[in-house]
Amino acid sequence: MYDVIVLGGGFSGSITGIAAARSGAKVLVVENGAFLGGSLTSNGVGPMMTFHAGDRQVVQGVTDELIERLKEQKKSPGHIFDTTGFTYTVTPFDAEAMKHELELMLIESGGKVLYHAQFVEALRVENEIKSVNVYCKGKLLTLEGKVFVDATGDANVAESVGLPLEKGREKDAKSQPMTLTMRVINVDIEKVKDYARNHPEEFPRYNDMSILDKAERLSIAGFTELFKEAKEKGEVTIPREDILFFETNNKGEVIMNTTRIIDLEPTDPWDYSEAEYIGRKQCRELEKFLKKYVPGFENSLTVSTGPTVGIRSSRQVKGVYTLTLEDLLEKKSFDDTIAHCGYPVDIHSPDGEGTESNTPKWGDMYNIPYRILVTPELDNFLVSGRAVSATFEAQSAIRTTPTVGAIGHAVGVAASVAASNNISVKSVDIKEVQQILVQQGAFLEI
Repeated sequence: MYDVIVLGGGFSGSITGIAAARSGAKVLVVENGAFLGGSLTSNGVGPMMTFHAGDRQVVQGVTDELIERLKEQKKSPGHIFDTTGFTYTVTPFDAEAMKHELELMLIESGGKVLYHAQFVEALRVENEIKSVNVYCKGKLLTLEGKVFVDATGDANVAESVGLPLEKGREKDAKSQPMTLTMRVINVDIEKVKDYARNHPEEFPRYNDMSILDKAERLSIAGFTELFKEAKEKGEVTIPREDILFFETNNKGEVIMNTTRIIDLEPTDPWDYSEAEYIGRKQCRELEKFLKKYVPGFENSLTVSTGPTVGIRSSRQVKGVYTLTLEDLLEKKSFDDTIAHCGYPVDIHSPDGEGTESNTPKWGDMYNIPYRILVTPELDNFLVSGRAVSATFEAQSAIRTTPTVGAIGHAVGVAASVAASNNISVKSVDIKEVQQILVQQGAFLEI
């Protein structure tokens, strides 16, 4: 019997587990893979963006403590200027170091992790989940707990117990495209910058190319004419308008975030399997394109893809409240605010080329309420990560890792409070949760 069981050891689930354990709960994090961190440490997703809203760092607490620990080991340069000009800061990191550091933080906090454990089903009795079954090393294990957290990303636990769910954009239920990332080393970054400076017409996102020199690691989007030429010749089939890549903590190593897999459903087993094949096909095209067309990549070497396709959005729970685009744009205030976010609305078109964004005014931040983490139907169930109760548009702004880390921090504290007092997650004293969050270093402006 555990006080809190977190299903999913991705980034939000890891932070949830750490925060719950630090708040006094007996915690188990159940993870399908062999390490924590999810897409950041397994799929090559990076950098983290963004911890800031203008000059204010609005994501702090446990999530930022991880970055500080990595900085001490020179495994992250910390929060640096976003040289794509899209948002305020990006946070590169060394994925291997992050795997271990998340484990250390969980274990040091008193939490426990079960690896190689695939969620199978949850047992619901009226308004509570009593236990979950997981498949691990040929055995079906039954795990009992007081509070359960769905950090699966796809709301798998919610789906298992029959909770109402939303999927994709309202008009046709299509989700944002999936992407298979690719890690490339031996990139001549200065040569890339020189090309960009001399061909500003290929970088329509930029008004001033001098921003490329404002950070110690390069983030860049563009090469539109080169990309268009390769697509016209049939060398590239990626339904995207430009290429996007980010330098990691390791100089000359970049993460390509350019593939775009459309018209497939992330929660359908057959579609998800096909997406892996399409993603690898696009990565091979991209590898050849970079070496042939892009200055600075002549001697580059692709060292990894994936190893699994990344999902931006799929299912959303229907919570006590649903966060909307209007809530974000109007900076709506909530008395149960548990986190903030300054990342733009960022919708990669489900139809192919095009990325819709709505950048907030400089320094504006969104307020994220506790009520989007709980459901009307269950008393001992919380959602952490990208599957919280939000519309398609609102989810696109709060889905990135710093924000889901801040959300996970709040979920962990709330789960611990509910478990220790044997009360419903909907009955926790939100002021107590907010107070504990601040005590644990979180940024909250109520």
